[in-house]
Amino acid sequence: MASATYLTTDELSSKIKYDARTIRERLKDSVLLEGVHYVRPFGGRKILYVWEKIEQDMKLASKHSPAGSLCIPMSNGGVAHG
Repeated sequence: MASATYLTTDELSSKIKYDARTIRERLKDSVLLEGVHYVRPFGGRKILYVWEKIEQDMKLASKHSPAGSLCIPMSNGGVAHG
């Protein structure tokens, strides 16, 4: 990935229409994976999400679901329907 757009949890929440708390408690480390969908710059506590990878995976998952339903790819290869 040549250039990435990094988002805070609140910015990602606004883009994907999920509550920031849901992202932190239910999606992070289950469907949003460190090193793939988010990074911790400089080894710190702050988390920045990689928008292009998240968007790519959401689009990929939507190809495998009925029209109009929101799906998020899971680390085990499955899909979470939202």
